[in-house]
Amino acid sequence: MPIATKQDLNVFESIDKHDIWQKSSVLQPPRYRTEEEVIMKVLEVRGLSKSFNYRGKPLRAVDDVCLNIAPGEVVAFLGSNGAGKTTTIKMIAGLVKPDKGWVQIAGFNPHQNQQAFKELGVVLEGNRNLYWNFTPIQNLEYFGMLKGLKRRAVHNNAIELLERFDLLAKARTQVQHLSRGMQQKLAIAVALIHQPKLLLLDEPTLGLDVEASENIKILLSELVREGYAILLTTHQLDVAEELSNRVVIIHQGRIITEQPTYEIIQQFSGSGYTIKIERALESGEIRVLEALGAVIRSNQDIYIEDLEGFYNLLEKLKPLPIIKVEKEQADLTQVFLKITRGKRDVSTISN
Repeated sequence: MPIATKQDLNVFESIDKHDIWQKSSVLQPPRYRTEEEVIMKVLEVRGLSKSFNYRGKPLRAVDDVCLNIAPGEVVAFLGSNGAGKTTTIKMIAGLVKPDKGWVQIAGFNPHQNQQAFKELGVVLEGNRNLYWNFTPIQNLEYFGMLKGLKRRAVHNNAIELLERFDLLAKARTQVQHLSRGMQQKLAIAVALIHQPKLLLLDEPTLGLDVEASENIKILLSELVREGYAILLTTHQLDVAEELSNRVVIIHQGRIITEQPTYEIIQQFSGSGYTIKIERALESGEIRVLEALGAVIRSNQDIYIEDLEGFYNLLEKLKPLPIIKVEKEQADLTQVFLKITRGKRDVSTISN
């Protein structure tokens, strides 16, 4: 984590702290209320390309990447190491200039207009988001003032965020003494201090225990309902599956698929059903079920390929007690591996 310097601490000399513990007005979410705002894209990326010099030869890291995010939407931006994901994120965040293409955040190009950074909040992987020897309230105040907020707005937003993220009791505890889950919640709070419209989240639940991870996911779901747009990058594909509306997969610098999360999972899921019964089947019962096209995987587990056969099977099983019925279902990890390994063709949706 970064360590604060004297120069950093001087930012606080002009801050009026007499009411730092006073309850403030509610932190307002981004204003997406009019019809024009509802249809507006918070993030637009068109034709991004970037090459680097590698051993004297140009290496294309990102090739013609296009994507967009609307208010209240979570897009999972997925890719293996070296796929071009990090370079793309850095270009979106204004840290790396593209060779071709453009980025707009709430209508502002981060490579041309500083206003874009006022609409962007970023949480990086690891502990690079906070000053370790600052307290939570100091981190929020410091980064809020760097974003150009006035003193009163910084105070109000900081207190409201600490309350919302259940960190008020730790407001004067140095970050280095907080739990990993608290640090991550604070990092998200800092990204929200200036009320941006877009959040870039890199591995927001990595290294957290189960409870802390669930708390982060709940907070992110609340933010989405309030209208924030989120670009999520993670190798924890179960988190991406749970939180995202759409999945964008980048491979060798190019986007190879972009689809709604539910649809892409259904596309790779089978049509079969597994039925588990309470007792072992007898040989005569097995013959009857196999005649219907069922596959007996054990004396208690029965698999049937299609829906019509499933209902016929249920009729034949009466009155045997059924413990569980499961539909054959893929998960995002299986989908990602099949796509990136080229085991199944998926058409890229046009942006």
